[in-house]
Amino acid sequence: MDLVYIDARPLLGLSCRTNNRAEMSVDSAKIGGLWQAFFESSQLTAMLNSPMYGVYYDYASDMNGEFSVLVGKAIDAPVDTNPFTPLELEAGKYLKFTAQGEMPQCVIDLWGRVWGYFSATDCPYQRRYQTDFELYLGATDVEIYIGIL
Repeated sequence: MDLVYIDARPLLGLSCRTNNRAEMSVDSAKIGGLWQAFFESSQLTAMLNSPMYGVYYDYASDMNGEFSVLVGKAIDAPVDTNPFTPLELEAGKYLKFTAQGEMPQCVIDLWGRVWGYFSATDCPYQRRYQTDFELYLGATDVEIYIGIL
């Protein structure tokens, strides 16, 4: 895990609103379908030479409340392209967690590490709950960035 500063960057993708409780059930989970729609979108997959982002933002409270998810790509400048959602990744301090392995289990396991880290009684950082994101660097490489105060 590393402490890094991320500059703001515009993204474009597909989005939905959900919560962690809904994501635990096949019947109510939305994030998997969002990724499937992303891969089926020729306009977004045409940008496959750039890394893919999974961004968690617009938190109602914390990891137990509602939040929005955007699956997409970095773009040069903000645009308004229906049906895609523009989003600016918030600048700030982030903790970066990294993992390699078979998707999606690798990401699921890495989120387990993130939640474990922040739930420890001696955790020196506090989550900001503004924007957190997954950055997919290849078929087996992922980084999770958690915004901190």
